[in-house]
Amino acid sequence: MTSTSASDPGPGGTAGVTQDAFLGGRVTLLQPARGYRAGVDPVLLAAATPARPGHSVLELGCGVGAALFCLAARVPQLALTGVELQLDYADLARRNATANGIPARIVDGDLRTLPGDLRARGFDHVIANPPYFDRRRGTASDRTGRETALGGDTPLGDWLDVATRRLSPKGYLTLIQKADRLPDILAVMDDRLGSLVIRPIAGRAGRDADRVLISARKEGRARLRLLSPLILHDGCAHGADAEDYTAEVRAVLRDGAALPMIG
Repeated sequence: MTSTSASDPGPGGTAGVTQDAFLGGRVTLLQPARGYRAGVDPVLLAAATPARPGHSVLELGCGVGAALFCLAARVPQLALTGVELQLDYADLARRNATANGIPARIVDGDLRTLPGDLRARGFDHVIANPPYFDRRRGTASDRTGRETALGGDTPLGDWLDVATRRLSPKGYLTLIQKADRLPDILAVMDDRLGSLVIRPIAGRAGRDADRVLISARKEGRARLRLLSPLILHDGCAHGADAEDYTAEVRAVLRDGAALPMIG
């Protein structure tokens, strides 16, 4: 991701925004200069989503649209819908859709109270990057946007239930989450979802995974698969002041390559 500052004051006229390039410049996003900022994780989420042209995709908590629009850059002719609680982020997502020439519907609101037409729809894919931290176990950020994105007050159980309800039969749920919250996710998944595939993500070879990509299928019955880790960086430590992504990750971040999770 490369970033340049922008003179636009941003939603509400109070916080500045930056314009950031993703996928080697194929996608550009306005996002707040302070608060939660999309980085590598939504790009990995998009790469792991097994969408095909003509599929429908719903993202819960879409932020400024990083995952949705990176997915659209790889897979054409998708019907995209994003739901975002924070109005300023939702506004930026709509502006980013227009700027990138990507048709998408961005809905303001709480995922627990979706509009009636969305509650009546089924989607081929639901994707999400739920808040990483359980605030019963940590300290909240003093930046509202960042706190809502990383902590929030919506239980993981609600995220998973809404996502599962919105999936069409045989549809795919794709998530990215902190590795230490994997037990929480598995605990709130019920038998509506199956065919789980989990890929750990580690910063470097030999290090513990700190995040996981998770794929599940509605009405899936295949055995759980635990894939080999995705290693983000070459070498055992960061040496020179230069990018050191592995070839697989560089292809995702720069060229929009896929990260297959299913056979």
